[in-house]
Amino acid sequence: MAKDFYELLGVHRNASEAEIKRAFRRLAVQFHPDKNPGDKAAEEKFKEVSHAYEVLSDPEKRAYYDQYGVDPGAAGAGQAGFGAGAGMGDIFGDIFGEFFGGGRGRSRAVAGEDVRYNLTISFTDAAFGTSTKIRIPRWERCPECDGSGARSKDSVTTCSACRGTGQIRMQQGFFSITRTCSKCGGEGRVITDPCPACRGRRRIERERTLSIKIPAGVETGNTIRLSGEGELGEYGGPPGDLYIYLTVEEHPLFKRDGQDIILDVPISFVQAALGTEIEVPTLTGGERIKVPAGTQPGHLFRLRGKGFPHLRGSGAGDEICRITVEVPTKLTAKQKELLKEFDCQSNESCTPMTKGFWENVKELFGDRQKK
Repeated sequence: MAKDFYELLGVHRNASEAEIKRAFRRLAVQFHPDKNPGDKAAEEKFKEVSHAYEVLSDPEKRAYYDQYGVDPGAAGAGQAGFGAGAGMGDIFGDIFGEFFGGGRGRSRAVAGEDVRYNLTISFTDAAFGTSTKIRIPRWERCPECDGSGARSKDSVTTCSACRGTGQIRMQQGFFSITRTCSKCGGEGRVITDPCPACRGRRRIERERTLSIKIPAGVETGNTIRLSGEGELGEYGGPPGDLYIYLTVEEHPLFKRDGQDIILDVPISFVQAALGTEIEVPTLTGGERIKVPAGTQPGHLFRLRGKGFPHLRGSGAGDEICRITVEVPTKLTAKQKELLKEFDCQSNESCTPMTKGFWENVKELFGDRQKK
């Protein structure tokens, strides 16, 4: 059974001309013989989608196919009534123009690949910014042959298969297509004596040292883009870009919350009850804060402007000091005795939170007993 042209291209039967063209562009690039050398299955798929597009892109042929469900180019399908139309040469010139230099093999400029580099920095460097150097292995133009791939000018001859055009024309049923010459790779020339440095590959792998400036205020997941520092382009194509992905290390004291930083500050039971003055660390040094008598666990003290600077703007976040009251452990007999005496001397005015809690409990259970 003949394959459905719409299914081959992966579009609905009411797809627009632009949708059909986009679908063919994607499939043709995926299965093109130049991208799948020696893959017979890919070559056959390429022929199928090419023919499906040739029919569905022609309004007259598509109308015939939609009405009768028959390939207009098949025997007995009245193909004499259909001219060559746009011709596959025009179709491929339109579809592959940006990929294969408009049908001329010698100008197949291909942009270089982008490169990813993972960089880990300290919490402090993320807060204040820093400069560092990284080493990137990448492909660069061979300096010995200046990217020609040949030992000398005499080492390059015209391709005998395509006679220097870089293309081979092939007949596909009632239409013809032009494909890149497999012998010369579309260049129209053949290297008889390759460059000894790059072995004819036109490029060599080298390690490049780059200076990187990291702005203040970055966080994990931020990226820095260096244009043109990626892989070398081929056939005169532009180089790719370098993307540096940042990871910020954890800090032993501080935790980040947006532009704010949080610091858990432990104090003793006595300090919390009587009040005290303590010095807490910040990103820029020590800062003294007064802890009032009766301060409860979880109380927050905010130090304005002591957090992370805003990456895209002025000012900085705050440092939030969160009080934790440390309960003493491993008490001596004397200490236990003093705490028991303190408890005996205490009254409800000393512990209003405790009093309020148990009053709510009593009220809750009292209501339930009434029901």
